[in-house]
Amino acid sequence: MVKIRLRRMGAKKAPFYRVVVADSRYPRDGRFIEELGTYDPRQTPAAINIDIERAQAWIKTGAQPTDTVRDLLKKAGL
Repeated sequence: MVKIRLRRMGAKKAPFYRVVVADSRYPRDGRFIEELGTYDPRQTPAAINIDIERAQAWIKTGAQPTDTVRDLLKKAGL
C-alpha cells in the first residue's frame, strides 16, 4: 500500500520532517516515491509547506495519509 507519511531529517534532538509518498513496506527514512513538502515543528508557529495539489492527486489514486499527515493536511488547507 502507498502511504503519505513523515520522513525524519535533522540532527539529534532537532527534528525536521519531509512529507513523502512511500510504499508502506519501506523503512521510515528509506526509499520514497515523491516528496510533497516539509514540516518543521521547532518553529513558532510550526512551519508547514505541502504541495496540496500533488497530495490531492495521490489521495485520489489511493494513497493513505498517516494520522499525523492527515492533521497537517487539514492545517495546510486540504
